[in-house]
Amino acid sequence: MLLAVDIGNSSIKFGVFDKDKLTAKLSIPTKRDYSVQEIIEQAGDQIPATVDAAIVCSVVPELDNAITNFVRNSFQIEPQFVQPTDDLGLTINFNVDSTGMDRLVNSFAAAEKYGVPCVVVSFGTATTIDVVNAERVYLGGLIAPGMKVSAQALSLATSKLPLVEIRKPEAVTAQTTEAAIRSGIVYGQIVMIEGLLKLIIDELNDQPKVIATGGFAELLASEIGMIDKLDHDLTLDGIFLLHKLKKKA
Repeated sequence: MLLAVDIGNSSIKFGVFDKDKLTAKLSIPTKRDYSVQEIIEQAGDQIPATVDAAIVCSVVPELDNAITNFVRNSFQIEPQFVQPTDDLGLTINFNVDSTGMDRLVNSFAAAEKYGVPCVVVSFGTATTIDVVNAERVYLGGLIAPGMKVSAQALSLATSKLPLVEIRKPEAVTAQTTEAAIRSGIVYGQIVMIEGLLKLIIDELNDQPKVIATGGFAELLASEIGMIDKLDHDLTLDGIFLLHKLKKKA
């Protein structure tokens, strides 16, 4: 069994693959000072002891040692980490040293699962868009503030605007301050993504498959008609597929 770990800015996701099937998954909030014992208490009991390989995709370097020691202590194996030098079957037209590995893994997974050209929209702490053309060239993409970050920024930078929960607004035009913030953030994100996708497709001069993933994808994907597929497990699947590639190499 393979343990795939996706260390993100908002959550750490664990996925267990038995042969080619994702058989179990769980998520814990990201905390940059986790001890190994805290990770064991939150996740250890829910991961089968029969795990015999582990691969990690991380964008939070502060947690790499804790996750490494968690895997060592729990399963007596040494985890692999996804590296910028890994062969993802894509031509990378981007400075990979400054790219979050989750963006590369998502692009690789989307190309493998849905074909090329493809565009991945990840709704997380940041909202990212990544583009792979018909020749399997990763062209890069863009990064914008995610909805939670936007809500926090409004609250921190003003005296009277409260921090609001992110959920679907009842209407675009709101009658309270809280509802107005929520509407601006959620519908602002929708309109932004629709506009950016149109620009990207024009620039690509092709019609890609557009895949949505990330923590807020469930809320937004159905509101954006240009999104073809909602895939909650895209990053975990990409980590698994990369592990298969590494074994063949």
